Amino acid sequence: MADRAVALSSKTGLFAAALVAGLILAALVAVFMAADVGAGLGAADWAAVRFTVTQAVWSAVLSVLLAVPVARALARRQFWGRGALITLLGAPFILPVIVAVLGLLTVFGRSGVLNQFGAALGLPPVSIYGLHGVVLAHVFFNLPLATRLLLQGWQSIPSERFRLAGQLQMTPRALFLALEWPMLRQVLPGVAALIFVICLTSFAVALTLGGGPRATTIELAIYQAFRFDFDLGRAALLSVVQLVLAGAAAVAALWLIPPISLGGGLDRPLRRWDARGGGQRALDIVVITLAALFLLLPLGAVVLRGLAGVGQLPPSVWQATLNSSLVAGLSVMVLATLALPMAGWIATRRRGGVEAIGLMGLAASPLMIGTGWFIMINPVLDPARLSLPVTALVNALMALPFVLRILVPRLRETLQDYGPLTQTLGMNGWALWRLLVLPRLRPQLGFAAGLTGALSVGDLGVIALFADQDRATLPLQMYRLMGAYRMEAAAGAALLLLVLALAVFFICDKWGRWHADA
Repeated sequence: MADRAVALSSKTGLFAAALVAGLILAALVAVFMAADVGAGLGAADWAAVRFTVTQAVWSAVLSVLLAVPVARALARRQFWGRGALITLLGAPFILPVIVAVLGLLTVFGRSGVLNQFGAALGLPPVSIYGLHGVVLAHVFFNLPLATRLLLQGWQSIPSERFRLAGQLQMTPRALFLALEWPMLRQVLPGVAALIFVICLTSFAVALTLGGGPRATTIELAIYQAFRFDFDLGRAALLSVVQLVLAGAAAVAALWLIPPISLGGGLDRPLRRWDARGGGQRALDIVVITLAALFLLLPLGAVVLRGLAGVGQLPPSVWQATLNSSLVAGLSVMVLATLALPMAGWIATRRRGGVEAIGLMGLAASPLMIGTGWFIMINPVLDPARLSLPVTALVNALMALPFVLRILVPRLRETLQDYGPLTQTLGMNGWALWRLLVLPRLRPQLGFAAGLTGALSVGDLGVIALFADQDRATLPLQMYRLMGAYRMEAAAGAALLLLVLALAVFFICDKWGRWHADA
């Protein structure tokens, strides 16, 4: 089956892979060619490099440290709503960044709920802008991710070991050192490295909560070089620095972290013998409650404040909503065109290059690719005219690594299960895809399309480089309203953006699961 599948998918798969590599490499070549190497990095540039690394380190460390007690409490507690809470932990991944930032400002900002409460107690106000604000936003996004990954680590510990610990009447401290700490020692470095890479290439958070000489990331410095100075050489040089920094971190995250092997068990239900004390139960309740409030309060603030601001939305917001919907649709179509043949090519090989493709997506940030394409397009025509299709294409390329990891395992399983039958029937070409592959890949394809569409709807990256006053997506228009201090209208736009992102994900995911086995 492998040989026949290769014959069916190798040409289109190789073409799609070559197209992806060509689009990214062309942008990188343009960046290298335009980089003003002779000028070198100035004091402000080195400050941006230091701040980028500093905030990424703090964000990764705090996200992981806070996730440990949350994941431990969820692993050893059963309560009403536990499944909904764990599902909620995946929401920040598709939540538009600019929406979450507005929610955090509503709760933690100068006029936010916590500062108002502090003022009633006579405490001085606390500003959310700067390093601590950027780190707070990154923890909001990455704490759920770290919790989900660590929760998988706890669930991988065979239940027989906990049963044995109970029979031996091990103390909670002894059990932690004997069973849980070895797992954490293997899982924590990989989780921290992944979050570090994500925070290195975070743009929207730094754009809204950073700024200033002491709170500028590399990507924010690239944006400032574009929009304020139009210094393409400096922007290209900073893009090279970003590529080297993010690429090295991505390599460390993917290849330098050892694999996890905790031994096997009999797949019996997990029972936690160490968590029956009243003090531990109370501590777990407090931890879970605080984590839930940390996630729910900003989202609730966006909904409540947005309902009051919907009536103040200017006409430009509705046009931006249409543009965002168009960008999301284009991203999904481009991704399906590229991902399906690549997944078919990868699934028929033992080493299909998924890690290499994912590495390109991690190392080459959207803003860096946008910089390269802007440099190539600018001498030919006005880049603003291509702002929407370029944004859609970049979003599709950035979602490609995640989508391949969703599609390839299911596709490989399908080909292995039905390969001999398709060979016997002589099924190949489009018939193979239409009758066998696509029906069984539909749930994964719907989820991948929803994920891509939701991320594309909420993206505030490339569009910030290319757009002019007449062309903007909803996140960019919302950012402009915030910059003009029209906070009520911005809150209404945030609610609209949140509903749009969730609707895109729900519709695509529902389509994938419609009449599906999965």
